[in-house]
Amino acid sequence: MNPDLALVFWSLALLEAKHFLCDFVLQTRYQWSNKGIYGHPGGILHAGLHAFGSVPALLILGPKAPWLAAIVGAEFLVHYHIDWLKERINKRFALSRDKGLFWAVFGADQFLHQMTYLAILAVLASALAL
Repeated sequence: MNPDLALVFWSLALLEAKHFLCDFVLQTRYQWSNKGIYGHPGGILHAGLHAFGSVPALLILGPKAPWLAAIVGAEFLVHYHIDWLKERINKRFALSRDKGLFWAVFGADQFLHQMTYLAILAVLASALAL
């Protein structure tokens, strides 16, 4: 395997592990119950944990500080708004775990987060000419 491709692979693996930890292990009721309230500290905390949790995975690729800061900031904004939108849709359509549409919206939320990680790695790999 190309050494640069291996670095991208391991970076993605760490992003996936971070996502699991931040969304399913570390996320508290305070965070998930307030993500639908725009600007609420619970949603900001959740998105912030995701953004800063990505730093070790991104450092593997060796980006300069401005790139790292821009990507962490962008991930924060994207993650925050994906979660906020999911919660707004759930509320608007009164979705609960016993409705199929709830799981489709949840799956779309998770899919968008995964696509965010791929976009981050594509941008970094291109910028760093990996």
